[in-house]
Amino acid sequence: MLTPPELYKLLAGSVLPRPIAFVSTVSADGVPNLSPFSFFTIASSDPPVLVVQNSVRGNRTRKDTIGNVEATGEFVVNIVSEDFVGAMNQTAGEYPPDVDEFVVSGLTPVASELVKPPRVGEARVQMECRLLQIVTVSDKPMGGSLMLGQVVRFHLHDDVVDAGLHINLDVLRPVGRLSGTGYCRVTDRFDLKRP
Repeated sequence: MLTPPELYKLLAGSVLPRPIAFVSTVSADGVPNLSPFSFFTIASSDPPVLVVQNSVRGNRTRKDTIGNVEATGEFVVNIVSEDFVGAMNQTAGEYPPDVDEFVVSGLTPVASELVKPPRVGEARVQMECRLLQIVTVSDKPMGGSLMLGQVVRFHLHDDVVDAGLHINLDVLRPVGRLSGTGYCRVTDRFDLKRP
C-alpha cells in the first residue's frame, strides 16, 4: 500500500497543469494573509463558485487561510501571472499568523469592494468571494478541506478582457503548477472544435 506522501507525488505529478488560487484573507484580528493553492477549480457558473483545497500538514496543522475564512466567511482569489510569480512564491513560506505576506512579498494590497480581505493589485483577475461551505474530506495529515466560495465581485484589468468577456491569455499570462518545484506557462496552445 502506498503512503500518503507517495500518493501525493502520484496525484500532483499526474493532475497537471493545475491553476493557482492566490488567496487573500484577513484574520479575525485584522491581519492580512496571502497564500497560493494549486488544488483549485470552478464548481459552478450559476452561481459562480470556486473550490480551493486546504491540506492538513504532517503536524496536523492547517494554513492560516482556512482559519481566517472560518472566522470571517470571506476571501479573494487572485490569478497569478508570470510577472509576479516570484513574489507569489515568497508567500508560500511558513510564517506565523501575525505576519502579513503582502509585506513579505512586496505585493500591493488593494481594498476590496464587498469583502474585507484586500486584493492583490498586481493580479489582472481578482474574485471577491463569500464562503458557502467548508467540506472536510479528511483531517489526517495530507488530508484536507474544500472551501467553496461564491464569487460576489469580479475585478478585471481593462486590457485582459474584451467586450465579449473573453480573457486575453497573452495579457493575463497565467502560471500553472506542476509537481515538485515545477511551474508552467500557457504559451503553447491549440484549438479543437467539438463534434
